[in-house]
Amino acid sequence: MQDWLRMTAGDLGRAIAAGAIDPEALCDTYLAAIAVHPLRDRIYSMVTEGRARAEAAAASARAKAGQRLGPLDGVPISWKDLFDSAGVATEAGSALLKGRVPARDAEVLRNATAAGLVCLGKTHMSELAFSGLGLNPVTATPPCVNDAAAVPGGSSSGAATSVAFGLAACGIGSDTGGSVRIPAAWNDLVGLKTTSGRVSLDGVVPLCAKFDTVGPLARSVEDAALMLAALEGGKPADLRGAVLKGRKFAALTTVVLDDLRPEPGAAYAAAVARLRAAGAIVEEIEAPEVAQAMPLSPALFTGEAYGLWREAIEAAPEKMFAPILERFRSGREIGAADYVAAWRRLDELRAAWRRRVAGYDAMLMPSAPILPPDADRLMNDAAYYVTENLLALRNTRVGNLMGLCAVTLPTGTPSCGIMLCGLPMQEERLLRVAAATEAALIRGR
Repeated sequence: MQDWLRMTAGDLGRAIAAGAIDPEALCDTYLAAIAVHPLRDRIYSMVTEGRARAEAAAASARAKAGQRLGPLDGVPISWKDLFDSAGVATEAGSALLKGRVPARDAEVLRNATAAGLVCLGKTHMSELAFSGLGLNPVTATPPCVNDAAAVPGGSSSGAATSVAFGLAACGIGSDTGGSVRIPAAWNDLVGLKTTSGRVSLDGVVPLCAKFDTVGPLARSVEDAALMLAALEGGKPADLRGAVLKGRKFAALTTVVLDDLRPEPGAAYAAAVARLRAAGAIVEEIEAPEVAQAMPLSPALFTGEAYGLWREAIEAAPEKMFAPILERFRSGREIGAADYVAAWRRLDELRAAWRRRVAGYDAMLMPSAPILPPDADRLMNDAAYYVTENLLALRNTRVGNLMGLCAVTLPTGTPSCGIMLCGLPMQEERLLRVAAATEAALIRGR
């Protein structure tokens, strides 16, 4: 049964369909593992044992009757603590929202439940989702699976570690500037950032509504595809027969290779070499529009974030982790004219990007230019915190600024991922390319 804790969600679903795994026994196995795990309270903010057992019992009855709701019916997963769940505290990692208990599930949680997924509980996160590090002294900081002294990446920190430590088959997170992809990369998982506007944000605590997205942190590309379908109530991408031979990739050199640390740099180069060995065409490209978009980030992100949270923050600023408070408050200096002008300029730059990459199957870059930073040093060295936080999200933010879908894949080097970006609303096409890339990377290890 311990092997169940390391199986992909897709494999668990197939085993349930074949009668080899009973959903109730699977749920019991996960709940027991969570209960005795020494890191449980640093990963889960809330374990919804009653709901999980009830959903698993219903899944078991459907499986026995041959009436399963979908390929993941009966599979247990975790949810980041910004997805509303009826009658259960949803506090987004912040004391500002302590005691907030929504009356109904978020739409994506309702969709997943309708597909038969079993909700294990809610996971810790960066405060109000406004950091890529995963450091949160207000609630809890989960550890990185590869380094107990390091942060796990954020803001979907607990979502990643719940999967990496074998305490959920998949985790559901959100990504505004990299918050799915950074913790996925640093914990050797697959992380899918969906296109803004594709997956419902109804019942999701916002950070920057125009950039917020929902996506899975998973053990495989197939799991990411299956979970995307469950979140939407749709049909999963067909990954059969995906190959790399003849695929054309644009390897971005602008911005994303600056200040690249040795380990991520070597891992990225080795991964690109494996793609070429598998028959892919990889061309390096410069994209000045990416460099021009980066300085727009303060107006676009912090301006909106502070606008959304100003009233709650200024009513009780002492409840917040100081670096997060400072980052929100930097949005006070963003005027309406600055915000409107930044969006106008970004729309122009997005159009230039689309023209530049129109002939490619996907764009490549290192998922993060750094390894997971040391948690204690982040708490005690303000300059280190600022530097590492900005670098952590720099590469992933390209996808958010350009309005893309994106996926990070493990390279085989601990805490080093390679990111593939696709055009807006082209998740199915990107997932097929990612599945072929994943196969090449695994074979090359």
